[in-house]
Order: sequence, then C-alpha cells, then structure tokens
Amino acid sequence: MKKYSLFFIISIVFAVTSLTVKAKQNNIGSEKTALIIIDIQNFYFPGGMLPLNEPEKAAINAQKVLNAFREQDYIVVHIKHNASSGAEIHELVAPIENEKVISKNKANAFVNTDLLEFLKDSKIENLVLCGMQTHMCLEAATRAAADYGFNCTVIEDACTTRDLKFGDVTIKAEDVHYSTLSTLKGSYARIINTETFLNEIRQ
Repeated sequence: MKKYSLFFIISIVFAVTSLTVKAKQNNIGSEKTALIIIDIQNFYFPGGMLPLNEPEKAAINAQKVLNAFREQDYIVVHIKHNASSGAEIHELVAPIENEKVISKNKANAFVNTDLLEFLKDSKIENLVLCGMQTHMCLEAATRAAADYGFNCTVIEDACTTRDLKFGDVTIKAEDVHYSTLSTLKGSYARIINTETFLNEIRQ
C-alpha cells in the first residue's frame, strides 16, 4: 500500500511537472510575447501582382490571432515588404494606432530594419509568427528569430504561399506550404493552428 501511494505521488508530481514544462514551451500568454504579422499585403490577393493560394483564408485566421493579441494588450508588429504597387497592408489585419509597422526590402525582416532592437527593447522572448509567403518571408523571419534566441511559434493556417516551378516540375502551393512548415518544426519553431493558439492565449 505504501509503495502504491509513493508511486501515485511520484506520478502526480511528474504529471504536474510535465504540464509546467509544456506551458513554458508553448510561450503564449505572456507580456514577453509579441505577434509578428508578415507581409499580408494587397498584392498577394486576387487582382494583385502575385496572388497566393487562398490568401483570404489565411488572412482571416491571422485576424483572429491579431484580435486575441489586442484583447490581451500584447505587442503586435506588422511587417510589410516594399513594392511598387499593392504594398498596402490588407484591411483584415491593418495596423491600429501604437502598433509597430516595419518596412523591409529583404525576405528576412531583421535585415536592415530595427526589428531586433525593438524586440529587445520591449524585453520580448517569445514570438508568434504568421503571414505570407510561407516559404519565403515567413520562413526567413522564423529562422532568423530562432537564431537570435527567440522562442518561435508559427500559426500554420494563418500563412499561405503559391505554386513554384523547378525546371519542368510544378510544386503545388499546398506542398510548398507544408514542406516549409515541416523544416521549421522542432528546430526553429513550434507549429500550431489558429484554434489551438486561441485556446492557449485565452486560458
């Protein structure tokens, strides 16, 4: 009986410890967390110069994530890629007063911008990232952020991309999207969907 009780107590302690570690790994729901919305701009939507695969669906999910951050009064950073036309941030995720907006010329949002300085000054440790295109600017920012020591979470259904070609081979947008996420998963970021994120941040 004593052995059973001791085993039961150890099991409970282990379970609580595991939940605590998991919560820390999630890195959501803290003032040390910032949202980075990358390049959800008009030129990626129908009628733009480079329309992506179902950009509205990704943008609507990004809007849900954005609203959750605003509810918690956490830091939001909007990234926009400079372009000759259609460079405006889409209305679904348009910045409001006091939200940081950064313009860039490279895929990596940290290059030649004040993003890193801003995050450090704001004492941010954890980043939630979403945006366009999955295989380019989203991936570049996530890899760079992880290398800088940030704990990264990517909202997979708040991102999208497009078909790619290599020689005579066409790689479908969905395959590009998921193959990119698979390379980021684990080494660079935790990959979750919008529903999971909303449940975590509102707990």
